[in-house]
Amino acid sequence: MSDIGKDSDDESGLDASNERDRGILWKVLLINLGQCLAGVAVGIWASSTAVVGAGLDNLGDAAVYGVSLYAVGRSSTIKKRAAQLSGWLLIGFACLLLVEVVRRFLGGEAPLGPAMMAMAATNALLNIYCIRVLKQHRGQDINFKASTIFTNNDSLVNGAIVLSGALVMWTNSNLPDLLLGTVVSFIAGKGGYGILSEAKEHQS
Repeated sequence: MSDIGKDSDDESGLDASNERDRGILWKVLLINLGQCLAGVAVGIWASSTAVVGAGLDNLGDAAVYGVSLYAVGRSSTIKKRAAQLSGWLLIGFACLLLVEVVRRFLGGEAPLGPAMMAMAATNALLNIYCIRVLKQHRGQDINFKASTIFTNNDSLVNGAIVLSGALVMWTNSNLPDLLLGTVVSFIAGKGGYGILSEAKEHQS
């Protein structure tokens, strides 16, 4: 086979890989947008900081997947910048959630524990599916690593919300919800820092 033929095959394979990656990211993007809308609506109705936070986290995830989608097939420099933007988005979300925790701590009723648990359980199942979808990508792309970090964070958060919902029902207090909201913000901040560190390593 000539060099021209090899180049053509390589380009065809790369295009197919990029299309597969875009399909993966579109799936998790749309799922996270749906989780955001449902999470914020249920969180406001149930007066739950943790559920609202999880919904906003899903919005942050969707933004990250959108950035990652933009980076597919582009230069390594653009991919690094996209990953850095993802990291700062997650850190920004963490700061906003801490502000909301303080606001609700100064005045707010106990949330609805059963609603928290039901929403978190639904999100956990969707996160498991997203993780399976993301694992279809076998490469070392930094933006897919960022996406996986976000989805793994979501799994931890939703497991904690189920426990928090049970504690809210037991204590009839909003403190478990507020404590979890604080923990969620630190998890998000740590995830953002991890993405920024990963991007920095790829620059060196």
